[in-house]
Amino acid sequence: MNLLVCGGAGFIGSNFIRYKLGSDPDVKIVNFDKLTYAGNLDNLKDVESDPRYTFIQGDITDLEALNKVIKEHNISHIINFAAETHVDRSIHGGCKDFVLTNSLGVQMILDAVRANDIKKFVQVSTDEVFGALDLDSSDKFSEKTPIMPNMPYAAAKAGGDLMCNAYFVTHKVPVVVTHCSNNYGPYQFPEKVIPSFIFRLSDGEKVPIYGDGKNVRDWIHVRDHAAALSLLLEKGEPGEVYNIGSDNERDNLELTKMLLDHFNLGEDMIEFVVDRKGHDRRYAIDSSKIEALGWKPEFTRDKFADGLKETIEWYLANNEWVQKLRDRKAEWDEKALRSD
Repeated sequence: MNLLVCGGAGFIGSNFIRYKLGSDPDVKIVNFDKLTYAGNLDNLKDVESDPRYTFIQGDITDLEALNKVIKEHNISHIINFAAETHVDRSIHGGCKDFVLTNSLGVQMILDAVRANDIKKFVQVSTDEVFGALDLDSSDKFSEKTPIMPNMPYAAAKAGGDLMCNAYFVTHKVPVVVTHCSNNYGPYQFPEKVIPSFIFRLSDGEKVPIYGDGKNVRDWIHVRDHAAALSLLLEKGEPGEVYNIGSDNERDNLELTKMLLDHFNLGEDMIEFVVDRKGHDRRYAIDSSKIEALGWKPEFTRDKFADGLKETIEWYLANNEWVQKLRDRKAEWDEKALRSD
């Protein structure tokens, strides 16, 4: 398999590349990434010398560049992680970049798939496109749940998902769409909740929790997500949608207390802040469809504490990686201010 990984320098993409190179000796991977503030080639230092791996800097909204890399590297399969993902940025910082990357960028990949006889394209999306579930219900998102996003980020992702469906129905493009729950693990950008809280607590700072802290998310280890996506590249049916989760629902307060316990800190380190606009109360995933293909998460609910401990220890052991990424983010923020 000659695989084009779009957005492979980010958190989930880099973990997927590492997983795929380690599990498939016959794969050749081209990592095509724009390298925005959250894209980081240090995420792949351990595989950059692998002869099966190539990095090319590029933007998925550039159809000419996509076609060029596909032809030059005889690409047979594509998976797309490239996305603007930070919800708060889509609310407070404007959402033009979110629409360009998460909707238009997906359409450009679909056009490239059509033009180059690609065997399969996997579009990596999010459970946030479904909106919210009632906090007190036992309902879960299925592949048939109507798309009803409540935030600009999720709406932009939903636009890409709907374009995938349209290209399959109209043009029979061999595309598979996935919706995954919240990921955790190594190499996640420090603005996300778990690494952000780890760094705050390790520095003796309080951690901010939105609202009452009762918002619920299903947490999945990034390696389990990578394994699911690898399976779908092989067995996913074109035109189908697959939900990916680990049946590990935790509210934000419970998650925070688990982090506090690791640092032997009390609840006085929690600071409740004004809730985020459009803050969905609960997400939960029904993964039975992909499980029928043979996938099961390693870090199930009863092993979440182990996965979280491993994650905390990774970040604490990689301070240099963290600081370099923080410095890079500061440079991007300064550029954004100058361009306003």
